[in-house]
Amino acid sequence: MTRLKTALIGLGLAAVLGLSACTSGSDTTTTNTQAPAGGAAPAQAESAKLTTTPANGAQDVAPGEPVTVTVADGELQNVALTNADGKQVAGRLAADKHTWTTTEDLGYSKTYTWSGSAVGSDGKPVQLTGSFGTVTPKRQISGSLNVGDGQTYGIAMPIALTFTSKVTDKAAAERALSVETTPKTEGSWAWLSDTQVHWRPKAYFQPGTKVTVNANIYGVKIGDGTYGKQDLTSTFTIGRSQIVKGDTTTHRMQVIRDGVQIADYPVSYGLDSDPGRVTHSGIHVVMSKYPVYSMSNPRYGYTDVNVPWAVRISNNGEFIHGLAASVWAQGKKNISHGCLNLSPANAKIYYDGVLTGDPVEITGSTQQLSAKDGDYSDWTYSWDDWTKLSALNS
Repeated sequence: MTRLKTALIGLGLAAVLGLSACTSGSDTTTTNTQAPAGGAAPAQAESAKLTTTPANGAQDVAPGEPVTVTVADGELQNVALTNADGKQVAGRLAADKHTWTTTEDLGYSKTYTWSGSAVGSDGKPVQLTGSFGTVTPKRQISGSLNVGDGQTYGIAMPIALTFTSKVTDKAAAERALSVETTPKTEGSWAWLSDTQVHWRPKAYFQPGTKVTVNANIYGVKIGDGTYGKQDLTSTFTIGRSQIVKGDTTTHRMQVIRDGVQIADYPVSYGLDSDPGRVTHSGIHVVMSKYPVYSMSNPRYGYTDVNVPWAVRISNNGEFIHGLAASVWAQGKKNISHGCLNLSPANAKIYYDGVLTGDPVEITGSTQQLSAKDGDYSDWTYSWDDWTKLSALNS
């Protein structure tokens, strides 16, 4: 009985041990063959994919268009863009090594060839090849700015860009223009003719504003077969605030500098009864000044009359200048041919303190200044009307 019991216990223990061994082997097999729950399959290595802009084989490319190489699934190792003479174009590789971009202008009528390589995520090199050609323009036109580097101008100063011939794609030309100001100043470009575009602020500049204008028109298609010849740039400063306020009915002219009236001069304005002689009401802008200027108006019978301390405020013939012969009428009566006559002494004081770009606000006359009255008629437009003259808003 004791022997039988012992045998049965031994058989049970063997069964339990056998079961445990079987279960343990099964668990080990499962653990070794299944992927971890939620695990992702390893990324598959790819070869580098290169894209050039302009595309390989492109012709008549405008030199002002972007020129780049980009790579997907890899990194650029080296890039060269070479012209037919073997000269390499300067360029910049992005920090992530995914993009290379030219940093200098291309030439007209040139062929450019790519070379270099990239390495894909598979570790294998891919060669950069291809070429493109730039356009041969039918015509190149240049431009000129009315503002100079390092100059100081008044608070109403417009920026004028004048082209040497007609611009037919004004939107393309305008997209190549920019004005940067410190402090930030709201303004807009406006096309005043087929050859001239101006930028003015919505309101007068703040004194001390720093302004940089860039006309990046080189290589830009601005008409049928017409391209920009060279870029233009200028950086200048807006000076103190000075505003002239003149009233033809009171025969006076006040000078207000930085909000304070510094002068109140007697004036003789243009003869109101003659539309050809009246001084126009509206916002004029100082354009230039001369210590002596020769005045001629054959219609009214005078030529080469020299006047001192002449400040041009419009291209329609209106000046602020000295004239001893009209001192008797200054402050009392309007007898001039459209100009603001001061005594020579007062004209000299005003002349010495004036800046190109200062506004001259005239009121009281029977005629209004208009866009037909010279090159700096920018302030005769309301802001809404001005912005409508932008090619990008039409």
